[in-house]
Amino acid sequence: MTAERVFVGLGANLGDPRATLAQALQALAGLPRTRLVAASPLYRSGPIDAQGPDFINAVAELDTTLAPRELLQALQAIEQEHGRQRPHRNAPRTLDLDLLLYGQRLIDEPGLTVPHPRLHQRAFVLLPLADLAPDLVHPRLGRLQDFRGRVADQAIQVLG
Repeated sequence: MTAERVFVGLGANLGDPRATLAQALQALAGLPRTRLVAASPLYRSGPIDAQGPDFINAVAELDTTLAPRELLQALQAIEQEHGRQRPHRNAPRTLDLDLLLYGQRLIDEPGLTVPHPRLHQRAFVLLPLADLAPDLVHPRLGRLQDFRGRVADQAIQVLG
């Protein structure tokens, strides 16, 4: 089976977000049949449609032969290991792992939508994605770089 190029969004705003993201990247690197290709710099961003402390975000690029559903289950297991709870939509979180893109696949199944439906609306996704793959093309929307101007009003700061 040929490996797929996959992008995963990472975010946290409870506990020690920097340490949590570092641990999550290690966990992603340890997934079976998966290779961590690169990770973006960390970014600080304010919560969108939510309350709570600022988020620390990043994006990871993976090559994997895990099926999309298998990968989603692995991401959710990593979240659970870090105490992720889902009391309500957009609640503060110890760790959030979002499957942003799985190659050029379009997936719309219960509990799994790829590409992530809001990735083009979030600076905390678009900027780290551009760090890793500046010419990345969304299978429906085209060049993601073209959406950066639409999120310019969102507060975000690169942390390095």
